[in-house]
Amino acid sequence: MNSPLTDPAEFASLLRSYFLDRLLRQQAVSATTLSSYRDTFRLLLAYAQTECAIQPASMTLEDFDAKLTLGFLDYLETERKNNIRSRNARLAAVRGFARYVALQNPAALSTAQQILAIPMKRYVKPLLGFLSRQEVQAILSAPDSATWYGRRDRILLKLLYNTGARVSELLNIRVGDVQLDVMSSVRLHGKGRKQRSVPLWKETAAELKRWIHAESLKPDEPLLPNRWGTQMTRSNVAERINRAVQLAAPCCPTLAEQNISPHTFRHTTAMHLLQGGVDITVIALWLGHASPVTTHGYIEADLAIKERALAAIAPPATRQTRYRPTDKVLAFLQSL
Repeated sequence: MNSPLTDPAEFASLLRSYFLDRLLRQQAVSATTLSSYRDTFRLLLAYAQTECAIQPASMTLEDFDAKLTLGFLDYLETERKNNIRSRNARLAAVRGFARYVALQNPAALSTAQQILAIPMKRYVKPLLGFLSRQEVQAILSAPDSATWYGRRDRILLKLLYNTGARVSELLNIRVGDVQLDVMSSVRLHGKGRKQRSVPLWKETAAELKRWIHAESLKPDEPLLPNRWGTQMTRSNVAERINRAVQLAAPCCPTLAEQNISPHTFRHTTAMHLLQGGVDITVIALWLGHASPVTTHGYIEADLAIKERALAAIAPPATRQTRYRPTDKVLAFLQSL
């Protein structure tokens, strides 16, 4: 009889119960989290097959060890060119399963602990990039409103800037999530199934009303459909933003020097709210941050705020004096 550590059926059974029982039934993770963990193990099993000659159907708990995990992480960085944040996200998924294995099969505790001991990799967090108001206006005005694509792209860009939504939140907006009554707003479905309502400018609300009426969109349909009437993709949104930036660059040359993504608009919204005097806790609620600590990065990126803070503090009225050693021993140490 095979040992649980060397029985492929044991590994397959634990992996199945991890996804169905732990993640779905007990933790009720979101579809985004589930797909991220699923893709991690698809990549891990493919790596084990190509690099270690271990077929997915033959994988055992004995094979699932720290050596395999470290090799997989190196593969992600060197071969797939994943950044460190993506590498850490994959490691988090592997560690989650290792923790589950340790609880369900004590014989694999030592192997699981070695995987859990693999640290997250540190990385340099760059300052947040954001657009000026002139750059935003140039991009918002770039799409041609005489075409269907141009009208949709104008709404897409205005919503990104108005709401500061993540691209996943933007894509998940249904017509029924938009309220165009006295207080116009849009309901966003954020991370961890959290929902929040964000107010809309009158101009954004008026354009949305015209768009919904002209396209006869139903409440359960995507607010921003693609050419086939289905939900746009992340790459589709990035492509349309790049096109708008290219159209706007001739009249705003600074845009040609920047790498602008959907998330750039999120940073821009936060920075413009901050520069407008909005409290950082309100900005955290606006962006759907779990804690205002996450929002502090926008203060770090804004030199104008730091300059105003520096100007409010008078330099100390002290006289600069040169230090002189008081005796020969100190003079000797100073000369070293």
